[in-house]
Amino acid sequence: MKYALRNINTSSQSSIAVLLSALLWGTTGAAASFISDVNPMAVGAFSMGIGGILLALTARKKLIEECLLLSHSWRIVLIGSLSLTVYPQAFYSSMHFAGVAVGNVISIASAPFMTVIIERLLLNKKQITFRWLFSAVLGTAGIVLLTLSEDYSTQAITEDSSRQIGVLLGLLAALTYAGYTCAAKKLMEQGAHSTSAMGSIFCCASLFLLPTLLFTGEHLFSSIENTVAVWYLALVPMFLGYLCFGFGLRFIPASKATLLTLFEPVVAVCLAVIIVKEVIAPTGWLGMGLIMVCLIIQASEKDETRKGLIKEYSKAG
Repeated sequence: MKYALRNINTSSQSSIAVLLSALLWGTTGAAASFISDVNPMAVGAFSMGIGGILLALTARKKLIEECLLLSHSWRIVLIGSLSLTVYPQAFYSSMHFAGVAVGNVISIASAPFMTVIIERLLLNKKQITFRWLFSAVLGTAGIVLLTLSEDYSTQAITEDSSRQIGVLLGLLAALTYAGYTCAAKKLMEQGAHSTSAMGSIFCCASLFLLPTLLFTGEHLFSSIENTVAVWYLALVPMFLGYLCFGFGLRFIPASKATLLTLFEPVVAVCLAVIIVKEVIAPTGWLGMGLIMVCLIIQASEKDETRKGLIKEYSKAG
């Protein structure tokens, strides 16, 4: 019985860890607002690249201990690394072509559904529950309302062809986000520690991301504001954020983890109001309310495995 209760507590802590990672990721927009004259793809490559190196250094002991396991699972590591390499490029390009609002909606709101498709169809996981589907609908509706509350009068109008390209890139960003999340989860299910699973994927992705700075990194450190901001992005949202995400992902399904990260845009909007002085319409606050309901449903979920453990150890006790 004590083991079952400890299992439940661990699952709750994992949900909190994922929410904390989303909180840290939500600060990226406000931090990036202090960066000027820099290609946004360079910001993503530097922050994820440096964050990945730090994650690998933190996990160096586990990486050495589990090198045989990871070498046997090299295909999963490669898929996760390639997904993580494509993700920031697709995400920032989506916002460039389709606009910040559409790019964010497609990339963030589509990720949980992409994860479910990978988990259920490719990884043969259990069927979608009504609870998950209901909370996903609430969260997605919240994201849409939050985005539509933005003042479009300040945005540049994009051509239809560019917007379509942006939507496709947003879907690619969501798919690759789900791809590296499921790859990390698969490594953990095969026995890898969360730090080594995340460290191996991020280290390999860094080898692909950092060289792109030779072409996109102009003015990255041209001012004190730029330097402080990009290092903050690398150390806090990317390094600490993904450290928390890796811990949480070890004990909860990838589909639940990606749904919990819908907390990220709520944090981003609140900081935009406080720091960047943006104005949010009432529909935006309604959207944040729906997202919070979605998060409460997911964070309080007790899956069948945990229920089974309770029954089993209750009988044994």
